[in-house]
Amino acid sequence: MSLWHIIKLELARTQEYPNGSPGRSYLIRLPLVAGGLIDEAARAGDNARATVRRFWPNEPDQSGYVLKSKNGWVFSYAVGEVDDENFCQLENHPIRVGEYLTLTEADGTRNPFHVVRAEPA
Repeated sequence: MSLWHIIKLELARTQEYPNGSPGRSYLIRLPLVAGGLIDEAARAGDNARATVRRFWPNEPDQSGYVLKSKNGWVFSYAVGEVDDENFCQLENHPIRVGEYLTLTEADGTRNPFHVVRAEPA
């Protein structure tokens, strides 16, 4: 059985941000099974509920959806793939507090993100 969760990701340490950056974050809503994996069937059954909100300093917030694409999981803010941000191996990687996830931004930049919150919605 899965539960929908609210998950907060914050930019982890990078060369440009050696201490990470809590101001560069995402708030996502996804159904997770025990162990923290995405319940793809539950998400597919309620696409509109699988959302993302991107918070970036000096840029307007962006809202979109978490989608399954031919290349894996993506954050999509508009129709088409131009703005999609891809996750590496999210289908096999648990989303739990303390874990790290790699996100490839639309411009090709890869950054690590730290899961700082994952609570039932």
